[in-house]
Formats: sequence, structure tokens, C-alpha cells
Amino acid sequence: MAKFKVVISDPETGKAKSIDLEGDRAVPLIGKKIGDVLDGAVVGLTGHKVLITGGTDSSGFPMRPDIHGGIKTRILVSGGVGYKPKGKGKRIRKTVRGNTITEDTAQINMKIIEKPSEKKKQKKTG
Repeated sequence: MAKFKVVISDPETGKAKSIDLEGDRAVPLIGKKIGDVLDGAVVGLTGHKVLITGGTDSSGFPMRPDIHGGIKTRILVSGGVGYKPKGKGKRIRKTVRGNTITEDTAQINMKIIEKPSEKKKQKKTG
């Protein structure tokens, strides 16, 4: 059964909160990819829109948006997710996870991109 730790950040306030999803609540996230926009009701934020920005698997390997599928693979990287080079031109082979959420995923990072609009009631005159 799928079990995820979902970290949702709010760019406006700079704060993040963590939610644990298990069982039936976690199933709608399986198969989603980095960059997908979801309804916030999936993670308990009714009326919000959230963007999947990344995640890690149970071993701590990061998800990369340029690796398709949910596979774990070793790639030659010169920067980006999973490796920050110390000098110019440095490359290294790193193990990373693909961009699709699977049952092997342990943590999913998301950010809020749209909050519910508060509709103010206006009084009619006349």
C-alpha cells in the first residue's frame, strides 16, 4: 500500500507544511509526474491548486524531471537536481529516480500555485 510524506510550500508566506498520506488517500497521486497541476483536495487543501515540484524515493534518491518513468537509474550529470558541481566542467555519475510517482516514492514536494478566491458579496443599490 502506498504511503507518502507530502511537503506543501506556500511561496507567498515562505512556509511549508508536511502531510502524511496512506492507503486510499495516496492512490490518486500514483502515476502523476513532476510538473502536473492537481486539485488541492487530494492533499486536504480544498479550493487550492498545487504543482508537483519533485520528491525522493525510500532510499533518498531524488526525482529528476528529465528522466521519464518511475525507474531508478544512474546518469552522468553536470548539475541540476541531485548534484551541485564544485567547479566548472565537473561531471559525475549519480543514481536518480524518474519523474513519475510510484509506490517506491517516499516524499513528494509540492507548491501552491493558486489559492481560492474570496468572493465578496456586493450590495445592490436601487
